[in-house]
Amino acid sequence: MKILIAIDGSKSAQRAVKYAIVLAKHLAAPPHITLVTVHDDTGLRHLAKRLPKNGLEDYFRDLSDHDLKPTRKLLDKAGVPHDMVIKLGHVVEEILATANSEKFDLLVLGSKGRSGLSDLVLGSVAHRLIALARQPVVLVK
Repeated sequence: MKILIAIDGSKSAQRAVKYAIVLAKHLAAPPHITLVTVHDDTGLRHLAKRLPKNGLEDYFRDLSDHDLKPTRKLLDKAGVPHDMVIKLGHVVEEILATANSEKFDLLVLGSKGRSGLSDLVLGSVAHRLIALARQPVVLVK
């Protein structure tokens, strides 16, 4: 089984990883777990011309490393093999593209439990992934 876990550095993302660890222990064969973190760079692309070459990419890589470090520690401590993918772009589109191109069987993500006008109008990342994903989605609170 191939499991894709969306990571954003939040406590709910940590809970999603903990859930996947428990799930992995109950599967007959060890799953292939991939952590994906996506940073929406659309609002910052105009800065790329003013920064040193690869400055924006380096910034997002550092941010991703920071977001992924605690979850990688959890998986390492549990002895669950994993890899990671860092993407730039529209969060939902990049997660779906990764899930589909690599033929993942399951998406696991945390729910931040946010509410407000923007979520009512636009929908959260979790809601959009649930609606658009071809794979089953586990939303961990």
